[in-house]
Amino acid sequence: MKKSQIPIKSTTQDLIDVEDVAADLVLLKDGSACVVLEVSATNFGLLSEKEQDAIIFAYAQLLNSLTFAIQIVIVSKQKDITDYLKLVDSKMEKITTPLLKNQMAKYRDFVSSVVRQGNVLDKKFYTIIPFSSLELGASTSIMSLGRKNQAPAIPRDVLLERAVTNLAPKRDHMIRLFARVGLRARQLTSPELLQLFFDLYNRDQHGTHVLLPEPNP
Repeated sequence: MKKSQIPIKSTTQDLIDVEDVAADLVLLKDGSACVVLEVSATNFGLLSEKEQDAIIFAYAQLLNSLTFAIQIVIVSKQKDITDYLKLVDSKMEKITTPLLKNQMAKYRDFVSSVVRQGNVLDKKFYTIIPFSSLELGASTSIMSLGRKNQAPAIPRDVLLERAVTNLAPKRDHMIRLFARVGLRARQLTSPELLQLFFDLYNRDQHGTHVLLPEPNP
C-alpha cells in the first residue's frame, strides 16, 4: 500500500524574503526595505606595506563612524570568458604565421583550462543599508507583531516614501566614506536589482539576462 502523498503547495516566492523592487529599493515581506550599493575593489596584495596599513586604518575609521547598520555581501562566481575566447578565435583565423598561430592556440587552451579549474572568479562587492518598518513609529511596531515574514498594514506608498527619505542620506554618507578609502560606490537601479536577484537564484545560468518589466512608480 502506497503512502498518501501530501501535495506541495508552496512556491519559490514563498521562500524568498523579497516582496518587490521599486524606486531603486528592495522591499521585503516583513515591511522593511533596503538600498544596495555596488562597491569597487582594490588589489590589496599589490600595495606596499604602508599603503595597506593606511587602507586598514581608514577602513577601521569608516566602520567606527557608522551610526546605522550595514551588511556587506560578496558574490563570487566562475568567470565567464566565452566572449573572450571567441575574440581569440577570430584573431587566430587572421594569423598566417604557423609559429605565431600555434602560440596563440596554446594561450587559448591555457586560459580555458585555468577558468575551467575554477581558479578565476568574478567577485562583486555590495553594501546593503536597511530600513525597518519599526522606524515608522510605535503604532506600526504593534501592528507588525505576529506577522512573521508578512508586510505590516502600512500603505505601500507611505512605506516607500519613508524608506527613500530615511535611506537617501545614509546612502550618500556611505558613498563619501568609501571615496575616502579610495573605493567607488553607487546605488543599484531597479533593473540592476532585478538582474542581481535573478542571477543569485539562477546561479547555473551563466550569461542569462532577465527580461525586465517597467519599474513600479
